[in-house]
Amino acid sequence: MKISNRLKRVAMNVTPGYRVADIGTDHGYVPIYLIENGLAKHVIAMDINEGPLNRAKENIKNCHYENEIETRLSDGFEKLMFGEADIAVIAGMGGELMKSLLMNGEKVVSGLKELVLSPHSEIHVVREYIRSIGHKIVNEEMLVDEGKYYTIIKTCKGQQEAYTAIENQYGKILIDRRDQVLMDFLKHKKEKYLGILKNFNENQTEHDSKTWERYKQIKTEVEKMDGILKG
Repeated sequence: MKISNRLKRVAMNVTPGYRVADIGTDHGYVPIYLIENGLAKHVIAMDINEGPLNRAKENIKNCHYENEIETRLSDGFEKLMFGEADIAVIAGMGGELMKSLLMNGEKVVSGLKELVLSPHSEIHVVREYIRSIGHKIVNEEMLVDEGKYYTIIKTCKGQQEAYTAIENQYGKILIDRRDQVLMDFLKHKKEKYLGILKNFNENQTEHDSKTWERYKQIKTEVEKMDGILKG
């Protein structure tokens, strides 16, 4: 079974031997990879849509993992019982939706030892929310898969230190580590923003209050990125 590098890295952040709940399993690739590589003995694969869940069931059956992987039609954590899993994996959705699923499943989430989260957008929302559920971020990694940047966050129970706005935006662990993928991402983003600023200047931005405000916001973002890049 072919699995993307992104989903492989998500799976590899699971603590070996833990009981896993894969929230939004889609085609069941992560659960199958976990069983195939001895990273988990039992996985509950859950999805809100019947179509993807049926495809997951088919993939699981083709791999003969029906005894190791259980499938459930579920809106987020709805059909997961407290204490059934040690760790939950959530990937492939925006940060706001991810936060909403965690909030709605608060009781079940409180019984989890760890989380592996890979939001496609609004990552700062997830980082900010982690503190409120009694978890702390213990690892982050960033990767490029098929030309897109992805972030993976691993948490465990504990007191999360307060992050600054910049640390929430780009990830304290990634910044402190001077993660090469993050540095490349910031360089690329900075170049894009500098091009936008150049156009703003040419259009005499100061004569339009809304455009001027946008100009200042982007300039501030460039300064933040410069601060990280220069260390």
